[in-house]
Amino acid sequence: MKNAVVETHFPELTLVARGKVRDIYEVEDMLLMVATDRISAYDVILPDPVPGKGKVLTQISLFWFDVMKPHVDNHVITGDVDAFPEVCAPYKEILRDRSMLVKKAETIPIECVVRGYISGSGWKSYLNDGTVCGIPLPRGLRESDKLPEPIFTPSTKAEVGEHDINIDFDDTAARIGRPMAEKIRDLSLTIYQEGVAHAESKGIIIADTKFEFGIVDGEVILIDEVLTPDSSRFWPKAAYAPGGAQQSYDKQYVRDYLTSITWNKQPPGPNLPAEVIQGTQQKYLEALVALTGRPYEL
Repeated sequence: MKNAVVETHFPELTLVARGKVRDIYEVEDMLLMVATDRISAYDVILPDPVPGKGKVLTQISLFWFDVMKPHVDNHVITGDVDAFPEVCAPYKEILRDRSMLVKKAETIPIECVVRGYISGSGWKSYLNDGTVCGIPLPRGLRESDKLPEPIFTPSTKAEVGEHDINIDFDDTAARIGRPMAEKIRDLSLTIYQEGVAHAESKGIIIADTKFEFGIVDGEVILIDEVLTPDSSRFWPKAAYAPGGAQQSYDKQYVRDYLTSITWNKQPPGPNLPAEVIQGTQQKYLEALVALTGRPYEL
């Protein structure tokens, strides 16, 4: 698709990994994270990209990394391509606005999910037995209701093409040790609540999200992406109406289409109609402008 970056190829750089969205290269003693325009749903990379999506994700993450610094350090060295090492210069225009130079970190192998509202897989779990990841919730909740307080519902960190598996806190502690589990739980809840407060002041409800953490020089830091439409459920506050699914700024636009065609959620993913691609692009862009308060053009 025109103007979309589906996959990067930088011969002078060492490719370390390709994730669902990001291509990661080694540059000197750092990593170069490049957010492509790939989009995934249900852990399957779809064949059609959303042009400019990687730029929006990167700009939102850079904004939040800065906002969260008083609570937790992060892996960002710079998002300014003009400050990247000379070896990156030939690729500057592809990298602009969609890449970050970051510190190498030892990744903590847990997806740190925080839910402030009951939706998605959490809603299905609640309907089944009144709990989410082993946490009992009040009776009588409606779909999309706000929870009495945010809950930490971790999952395993799956490889590309595999599904994350919800686990409870005790399982998390068994995998990484209780002190580390408590640390990332408390950090996750703190930065979620900080993000929620800011987003609500801009007209966006962050229903749930997931964070990733790593370790650098013995310290736990925030890595990957933060409070983006790829990693979170964003709902327009003005349209919020509990009792069913909500309008959204996030990948729900794509998920709703995939549900409508009864896709079995197995690869290969189906093609997306132009209106779904354009609608998703517009929603992501609206979220960026609303959160940062700055205009942005793709």
